[in-house]
Amino acid sequence: MNQAPAIVYYGDDFTGATDTLGTAARAGLRALLFLKTPDAARLERAGPLDVLGIAGAARAMTPEAMQAELAPVAALFRSLGARVLHYKTCSTFDSAPHIGSIGAAVRALRGAVAQPWTAIVGGQPNLGRHCLFGNLFASAGAGGEVFRIDRHPTMSRHPVTPMHEADLRLHLAAQGLVDVRSIPFTAASRGSDALDEALRHALRTPRSTTPPDTVLFDVADAAQLATIGQVLWRQAQHGTLLAVGPSSVVDALAGALAPRADAPAIRPVVPPAPGPVLVLAGSLSPVTARQVAAARSFDIVWLDAQRLAQRDPSTLERHADDIAQALARRRHVLACTRHPEQAPSPAGAGAQALARAGGELLARVLAQTPLRRVGVAGGDTSSHGVQALDAWGLSYMADMGAGASLCRLHSDDTALDGMEIMLKGGQMGTGDVFERLVHGAQS
Repeated sequence: MNQAPAIVYYGDDFTGATDTLGTAARAGLRALLFLKTPDAARLERAGPLDVLGIAGAARAMTPEAMQAELAPVAALFRSLGARVLHYKTCSTFDSAPHIGSIGAAVRALRGAVAQPWTAIVGGQPNLGRHCLFGNLFASAGAGGEVFRIDRHPTMSRHPVTPMHEADLRLHLAAQGLVDVRSIPFTAASRGSDALDEALRHALRTPRSTTPPDTVLFDVADAAQLATIGQVLWRQAQHGTLLAVGPSSVVDALAGALAPRADAPAIRPVVPPAPGPVLVLAGSLSPVTARQVAAARSFDIVWLDAQRLAQRDPSTLERHADDIAQALARRRHVLACTRHPEQAPSPAGAGAQALARAGGELLARVLAQTPLRRVGVAGGDTSSHGVQALDAWGLSYMADMGAGASLCRLHSDDTALDGMEIMLKGGQMGTGDVFERLVHGAQS
């Protein structure tokens, strides 16, 4: 039996899960991302891990579906003896009471840990996400202008979970976490002793007759993460802990864990693609739209989003054949669901149907034309795209910039095993990220 990992995390979508995987790997930790909750035999073959990830799609689920999705994760955590269970959210915390509820996730996982309270890490500075006095701010794209999240040009208008409240305490209260106690960034800036005292104060303040649901930690800058990690790791030694937030949770805790000499090496340079590249862009984000416009090396295929969302079989077959034929001619192909001159792509339930159809499209194309490198843009599109493939895991290979990770696909299917895949959320990646996927990049 392998030693217990220090951290088990569940990513509420696949792009975020790979970002956390990369965070752990770059910190020198042994990390592997499973595409579903692994059984004992799969764990044994994987070898010793410091960070064990499970990629899911809870951010697109109802609370009832989330309960069923997360029950095996809770059981696995209890069986492994890990110290921290991390529910990995999007760095923008976009969620709602009826879909992707963070409150529902906490309720589903809280029974797996010993600590009666849940830690929430509220920012991820390396992606331009900052939490100040409980309020979340986010940049619009890599290095872009920073907005309060309820005024963000994309997240305030998200097609499924628009962010209309910047105060995370109120945002989470609407999802059933009624007593969220906040620790300001000023405490972390004074060091771990000051943060320890602030945490003790937050946990003992008698604001209600019940213990607090959660404690929200502000994050103003990256330097504060190490302090937060020290405090959380000490808490986890006294009793297993549930921590919620973006990849900054693992970033913070990594400082308390020693890097491993036997951790896989990270590629310092991403070489050019060894053959034609397919990118499936299902994101509706303006950031992705700009990345599509900058993709000069690709033949662009504009997908019929409305008919795909309706699961029209002839449309799916036609697009798959057209893309496979172009790839067979060794052309790079960028298949997009958002055409700037057409009607908007479906929203709500239609957006989920379109994401599922995108996964079917990806699987069909790869069955016709095996590839060595692909990319998927969009959180839900990435989740459904990878789930449609006959694969069981991902390991980190290289950083493609601004929250986009290049990973190795693990599959029992020899045609898929070893394929390189980049998954990125709509807001993630540099302006030339698709060109980097073709021509290579400095990691």
